[in-house]
Amino acid sequence: MMPNAPFDPLENSADRQSNQPASPETLDSSENASEQPDAAMRAQYRGVSDPLFGFIIAAALSVGLMPLLPDNVELRYTLAWGALAGVSVLSWLLGNMERIGQERPDNLGWGVLYPVMLGIPFLVFLSQQVLAPAADRLFPGMTAGSLLAFLVFVMPIAETLFFRGLLQDQLAFWLVGLLATLWNILLFFPVMWGAVTGFPAVTVAIVILLLMMNLLYVYVRKRNGLAASWICQIVANLIILYIPFLQ
Repeated sequence: MMPNAPFDPLENSADRQSNQPASPETLDSSENASEQPDAAMRAQYRGVSDPLFGFIIAAALSVGLMPLLPDNVELRYTLAWGALAGVSVLSWLLGNMERIGQERPDNLGWGVLYPVMLGIPFLVFLSQQVLAPAADRLFPGMTAGSLLAFLVFVMPIAETLFFRGLLQDQLAFWLVGLLATLWNILLFFPVMWGAVTGFPAVTVAIVILLLMMNLLYVYVRKRNGLAASWICQIVANLIILYIPFLQ
Protein backbone atom coordinates (compact mmCIF):
# COMPACT_ATOMS: atom_id res chain seq x y z
CA MET A 1 0.00 0.00 0.00
CA MET A 2 1.48 3.33 -1.12
CA PRO A 3 1.87 6.02 1.54
CA ASN A 4 -0.04 9.19 1.16
CA ALA A 5 1.80 12.08 -0.44
CA PRO A 6 2.94 14.80 1.93
CA PHE A 7 0.55 17.64 2.44
CA ASP A 8 1.36 20.63 0.21
CA PRO A 9 -0.56 23.76 1.35
CA LEU A 10 0.41 25.76 -1.73
CA GLU A 11 -0.88 23.10 -4.08
CA ASN A 12 -4.12 22.70 -2.21
CA SER A 13 -4.66 26.44 -2.06
CA ALA A 14 -4.04 26.69 -5.81
CA ASP A 15 -6.53 23.89 -6.42
CA ARG A 16 -9.08 25.60 -4.24
CA GLN A 17 -8.59 28.88 -6.09
CA SER A 18 -8.97 27.17 -9.46
CA ASN A 19 -12.12 25.38 -8.35
CA GLN A 20 -13.57 28.41 -6.60
CA PRO A 21 -16.35 30.16 -8.60
CA ALA A 22 -15.56 33.60 -9.93
CA SER A 23 -16.58 36.49 -7.72
CA PRO A 24 -19.01 39.18 -8.92
CA GLU A 25 -16.14 41.65 -9.03
CA THR A 26 -14.18 39.37 -11.37
CA LEU A 27 -17.20 38.91 -13.61
CA ASP A 28 -17.77 42.67 -13.75
CA SER A 29 -14.16 43.33 -14.70
CA SER A 30 -14.24 40.71 -17.44
CA GLU A 31 -17.51 42.10 -18.77
CA ASN A 32 -16.09 45.63 -18.76
CA ALA A 33 -13.04 44.40 -20.64
CA SER A 34 -15.25 42.78 -23.25
CA GLU A 35 -17.27 45.99 -23.59
CA GLN A 36 -14.23 48.22 -24.08
CA PRO A 37 -13.82 47.45 -27.81
CA ASP A 38 -17.48 48.32 -28.41
CA ALA A 39 -17.10 51.60 -26.55
CA ALA A 40 -13.95 52.38 -28.50
CA MET A 41 -15.75 51.61 -31.76
CA ARG A 42 -18.62 53.89 -30.77
CA ALA A 43 -16.25 56.73 -29.86
CA GLN A 44 -14.38 56.30 -33.10
CA TYR A 45 -17.61 56.27 -35.08
CA ARG A 46 -18.87 59.41 -33.40
CA GLY A 47 -15.69 61.27 -34.21
CA VAL A 48 -15.80 60.61 -37.93
CA SER A 49 -18.05 63.53 -38.93
CA ASP A 50 -16.28 66.63 -40.23
CA PRO A 51 -17.90 69.94 -39.25
CA LEU A 52 -16.04 71.78 -42.02
CA PHE A 53 -17.97 69.66 -44.50
CA GLY A 54 -21.19 70.90 -42.92
CA PHE A 55 -19.91 74.47 -43.18
CA ILE A 56 -19.23 74.00 -46.89
CA ILE A 57 -22.71 72.58 -47.44
CA ALA A 58 -24.39 75.48 -45.61
CA ALA A 59 -22.25 78.07 -47.43
CA ALA A 60 -22.99 76.47 -50.81
CA LEU A 61 -26.69 76.45 -49.96
CA SER A 62 -26.53 80.14 -49.03
CA VAL A 63 -24.90 80.98 -52.38
CA GLY A 64 -27.21 78.66 -54.31
CA LEU A 65 -30.29 80.34 -52.85
CA MET A 66 -29.29 83.76 -54.18
CA PRO A 67 -31.84 83.54 -57.04
CA LEU A 68 -34.52 83.87 -54.34
CA LEU A 69 -33.38 87.45 -53.77
CA PRO A 70 -34.78 90.03 -53.32
CA ASP A 71 -38.32 88.76 -52.93
CA ASN A 72 -37.67 85.84 -50.54
CA VAL A 73 -35.00 87.03 -48.13
CA GLU A 74 -36.71 85.41 -45.15
CA LEU A 75 -36.89 82.02 -46.89
CA ARG A 76 -33.21 82.17 -47.85
CA TYR A 77 -32.18 83.05 -44.32
CA THR A 78 -34.35 80.33 -42.85
CA LEU A 79 -32.99 77.61 -45.14
CA ALA A 80 -29.36 78.68 -44.72
CA TRP A 81 -29.48 78.91 -40.94
CA GLY A 82 -31.56 75.73 -40.90
CA ALA A 83 -28.74 73.90 -42.67
CA LEU A 84 -26.30 74.97 -39.94
CA ALA A 85 -28.74 73.94 -37.24
CA GLY A 86 -29.38 70.59 -38.94
CA VAL A 87 -25.68 69.70 -39.03
CA SER A 88 -25.34 70.76 -35.39
CA VAL A 89 -28.32 68.73 -34.20
CA LEU A 90 -27.06 65.65 -36.06
CA SER A 91 -23.66 66.00 -34.40
CA TRP A 92 -25.37 66.48 -31.04
CA LEU A 93 -27.33 63.27 -31.53
CA LEU A 94 -24.15 61.38 -32.47
CA GLY A 95 -22.33 62.71 -29.43
CA ASN A 96 -19.77 64.99 -31.11
CA MET A 97 -20.84 68.25 -29.49
CA GLU A 98 -20.68 69.58 -25.96
CA ARG A 99 -23.95 69.54 -24.04
CA ILE A 100 -25.21 72.60 -22.21
CA GLY A 101 -25.15 71.65 -18.56
CA GLN A 102 -26.16 73.48 -15.43
CA GLU A 103 -24.65 76.96 -15.71
CA ARG A 104 -23.52 79.29 -12.98
CA PRO A 105 -25.36 82.64 -12.81
CA ASP A 106 -22.11 84.58 -13.05
CA ASN A 107 -21.30 82.98 -16.41
CA LEU A 108 -24.72 83.94 -17.75
CA GLY A 109 -24.21 87.43 -16.37
CA TRP A 110 -20.95 87.80 -18.31
CA GLY A 111 -22.86 86.64 -21.39
CA VAL A 112 -25.06 89.73 -20.96
CA LEU A 113 -22.37 92.19 -19.87
CA TYR A 114 -19.90 91.62 -22.70
CA PRO A 115 -22.29 92.44 -25.59
CA VAL A 116 -23.55 95.48 -23.67
CA MET A 117 -19.99 96.79 -23.41
CA LEU A 118 -19.43 96.13 -27.12
CA GLY A 119 -22.78 97.29 -28.45
CA ILE A 120 -23.49 100.49 -26.54
CA PRO A 121 -20.59 102.49 -28.08
CA PHE A 122 -21.63 101.41 -31.57
CA LEU A 123 -25.24 102.21 -30.78
CA VAL A 124 -24.36 105.69 -29.52
CA PHE A 125 -21.86 106.77 -32.19
CA LEU A 126 -22.75 104.74 -35.31
CA SER A 127 -26.47 104.11 -35.03
CA GLN A 128 -27.67 106.62 -37.62
CA GLN A 129 -24.67 106.42 -39.96
CA VAL A 130 -24.02 102.64 -40.09
CA LEU A 131 -26.27 100.44 -37.96
CA ALA A 132 -29.72 101.67 -38.98
CA PRO A 133 -29.01 101.65 -42.76
CA ALA A 134 -27.31 98.26 -42.47
CA ALA A 135 -30.22 96.74 -40.54
CA ASP A 136 -32.70 98.03 -43.12
CA ARG A 137 -30.70 96.54 -45.98
CA LEU A 138 -29.90 93.26 -44.25
CA PHE A 139 -33.54 92.54 -43.45
CA PRO A 140 -35.53 94.27 -46.17
CA GLY A 141 -39.30 94.10 -45.95
CA MET A 142 -39.34 92.32 -42.58
CA THR A 143 -41.71 93.32 -39.85
CA ALA A 144 -40.43 94.00 -36.35
CA GLY A 145 -41.89 90.71 -35.13
CA SER A 146 -40.28 88.62 -37.86
CA LEU A 147 -36.90 90.25 -37.33
CA LEU A 148 -37.15 89.69 -33.58
CA ALA A 149 -37.76 85.98 -34.16
CA PHE A 150 -34.73 85.74 -36.45
CA LEU A 151 -32.41 87.64 -34.10
CA VAL A 152 -33.49 85.91 -30.89
CA PHE A 153 -34.20 82.34 -32.03
CA VAL A 154 -33.17 81.33 -35.55
CA MET A 155 -29.79 83.03 -35.96
CA PRO A 156 -28.36 82.52 -32.40
CA ILE A 157 -29.44 78.89 -32.16
CA ALA A 158 -27.97 77.90 -35.54
CA GLU A 159 -24.70 79.82 -35.25
CA THR A 160 -24.07 79.08 -31.58
CA LEU A 161 -24.63 75.35 -31.95
CA PHE A 162 -22.51 75.09 -35.08
CA PHE A 163 -19.60 77.51 -34.61
CA ARG A 164 -19.25 77.61 -30.82
CA GLY A 165 -20.72 74.21 -29.98
CA LEU A 166 -19.34 72.01 -32.74
CA LEU A 167 -16.55 73.80 -34.59
CA GLN A 168 -14.76 75.45 -31.68
CA ASP A 169 -13.92 72.10 -30.06
CA GLN A 170 -11.81 71.22 -33.11
CA LEU A 171 -10.31 74.54 -34.24
CA ALA A 172 -8.59 77.52 -32.66
CA PHE A 173 -11.06 80.07 -31.35
CA TRP A 174 -9.75 82.89 -33.58
CA LEU A 175 -10.16 80.68 -36.66
CA VAL A 176 -13.75 79.93 -35.64
CA GLY A 177 -14.35 83.69 -35.42
CA LEU A 178 -12.97 84.17 -38.94
CA LEU A 179 -15.12 81.35 -40.35
CA ALA A 180 -18.22 82.74 -38.66
CA THR A 181 -17.49 86.16 -40.16
CA LEU A 182 -17.02 84.60 -43.59
CA TRP A 183 -20.39 82.90 -43.15
CA ASN A 184 -22.04 86.23 -42.31
CA ILE A 185 -20.49 87.84 -45.39
CA LEU A 186 -21.73 85.06 -47.67
CA LEU A 187 -25.17 85.23 -46.09
CA PHE A 188 -25.72 88.98 -45.75
CA PHE A 189 -23.76 90.75 -48.47
CA PRO A 190 -25.74 89.43 -51.46
CA VAL A 191 -28.84 90.93 -49.83
CA MET A 192 -27.25 94.39 -49.58
CA TRP A 193 -25.03 94.18 -52.68
CA GLY A 194 -25.92 97.67 -53.88
CA ALA A 195 -24.75 99.20 -50.61
CA VAL A 196 -21.64 97.00 -50.57
CA THR A 197 -20.47 98.27 -53.95
CA GLY A 198 -21.71 101.84 -53.52
CA PHE A 199 -20.41 102.56 -50.01
CA PRO A 200 -17.10 100.74 -49.48
CA ALA A 201 -16.31 102.58 -46.24
CA VAL A 202 -19.59 101.44 -44.70
CA THR A 203 -18.90 97.92 -45.96
CA VAL A 204 -15.52 97.87 -44.24
CA ALA A 205 -17.12 99.10 -41.01
CA ILE A 206 -19.74 96.33 -41.18
CA VAL A 207 -17.07 93.65 -41.77
CA ILE A 208 -15.05 94.90 -38.79
CA LEU A 209 -18.17 94.95 -36.63
CA LEU A 210 -19.12 91.39 -37.66
CA LEU A 211 -15.58 90.19 -36.93
CA MET A 212 -15.59 91.83 -33.49
CA MET A 213 -18.95 90.28 -32.67
CA ASN A 214 -17.91 86.78 -33.72
CA LEU A 215 -14.59 86.99 -31.88
CA LEU A 216 -16.52 88.09 -28.81
CA TYR A 217 -18.85 85.09 -29.07
CA VAL A 218 -16.00 82.56 -29.30
CA TYR A 219 -14.17 84.29 -26.43
CA VAL A 220 -17.25 84.08 -24.20
CA ARG A 221 -17.68 80.44 -25.20
CA LYS A 222 -14.10 79.70 -24.18
CA ARG A 223 -14.26 81.69 -20.95
CA ASN A 224 -17.84 81.22 -19.73
CA GLY A 225 -19.36 78.31 -21.64
CA LEU A 226 -21.77 77.63 -24.46
CA ALA A 227 -24.92 78.98 -22.81
CA ALA A 228 -23.21 82.30 -22.06
CA SER A 229 -22.10 82.56 -25.70
CA TRP A 230 -25.67 81.92 -26.81
CA ILE A 231 -27.01 84.69 -24.57
CA CYS A 232 -24.17 86.95 -25.71
CA GLN A 233 -25.24 86.70 -29.35
CA ILE A 234 -28.89 87.34 -28.53
CA VAL A 235 -28.09 90.50 -26.56
CA ALA A 236 -25.65 91.74 -29.22
CA ASN A 237 -28.25 91.20 -31.94
CA LEU A 238 -30.82 93.19 -30.01
CA ILE A 239 -28.46 96.11 -29.34
CA ILE A 240 -26.59 96.31 -32.66
CA LEU A 241 -29.29 95.24 -35.12
CA TYR A 242 -32.80 95.33 -33.62
CA ILE A 243 -32.78 98.69 -31.86
CA PRO A 244 -31.38 100.55 -34.92
CA PHE A 245 -33.95 98.75 -37.09
CA LEU A 246 -36.75 100.24 -34.97
CA GLN A 247 -35.42 103.79 -35.22
